[in-house]
Amino acid sequence: MKPPGEEESLRLGTLLLNTLARERRLWRAPVLKNGCIQGSDISPHQYHEVIVWLREMSSILHFSSETFALGVCVLNSLLATVKTRLKYLKCMAITSLILAAKINEEDEVIASVKDLLEQSRCKFSTAEILRMERVILNKLHWDLYMATPMDFIHIFHGLLMSRRPRLMLSSSQKRPCLQASLWTRQLQHCMACHQLWHFKGSILALAIITLELERLTPDWFSVFTDLLRKAQMESTEFICCKEMVDEYLTGLELSLHTNAVYILDASSMLAFRGHDTREEDGEGNRRRRAQTGDQDMDDFYDGFWCFYDEDVSEKTANHRLQDTQEQIWPCPPLRPSSRQ
Repeated sequence: MKPPGEEESLRLGTLLLNTLARERRLWRAPVLKNGCIQGSDISPHQYHEVIVWLREMSSILHFSSETFALGVCVLNSLLATVKTRLKYLKCMAITSLILAAKINEEDEVIASVKDLLEQSRCKFSTAEILRMERVILNKLHWDLYMATPMDFIHIFHGLLMSRRPRLMLSSSQKRPCLQASLWTRQLQHCMACHQLWHFKGSILALAIITLELERLTPDWFSVFTDLLRKAQMESTEFICCKEMVDEYLTGLELSLHTNAVYILDASSMLAFRGHDTREEDGEGNRRRRAQTGDQDMDDFYDGFWCFYDEDVSEKTANHRLQDTQEQIWPCPPLRPSSRQ
């Protein structure tokens, strides 16, 4: 009799091999030349801004993370195939996302192109999007069934859970769904980094997971080598990718705990208070009584400005913000808990 998880592990191993084959067949990445993407006038910074904007559009349209990842892969393949100009980049990006949604999303989620443009508030016409769709499909030979980094995130996560189900819960007490959610957020940021373009999605996904494994378990190396062997990767290229991902994510402060616990530092409460609270209460009451009339008048006029859709002046806004801050007690001194 096979041990628990063996059948699932075999199924995931076959899926990994098939996904790696698709990646070898269809993976393309843009190439930088003279500070711009080769064959265009698009700089890495402009590309990064468009990917961030595309992630916002994907969230507005309620698309999945798999759809966003496929949209970026379609865009990258297009940029690696054709010569283009910066003025077409956003149209190419949103069209790539729409094509990815047509592949991945359910019919109930994806609307018509006209409705999608209205929801995303894009300034492109339906005719422009449909024309760009034909260009993308022709240039990529109507084959958009690409392997994305998100595909490998799911496969590697499944392999870990089928082989070592207690691994993710041993030290951090996290649930597996939260673990995958962290990897997804990190991956979306990495996909916007031009320095990670030339790494395939399988390498990028495994690098993100390995960085977390190092933090979770002292036995991370044996787990990592097993995944590396299954993914058929070269260790030199993987180590280079892992170091670059670590540096990039550290700069974005994504490697910090998302559920950090803070405790009250009672030892510094006296220094924090500084003076008698009774004096503060008396002074605060006098200040509030003096400002009540002016604040009510500001609220009265603000209501008319909002009614006529007029902007409140910056001076009034700053004045009210200052008044509010003076009335709010500052947060007592906190320090991060050292217990994991």
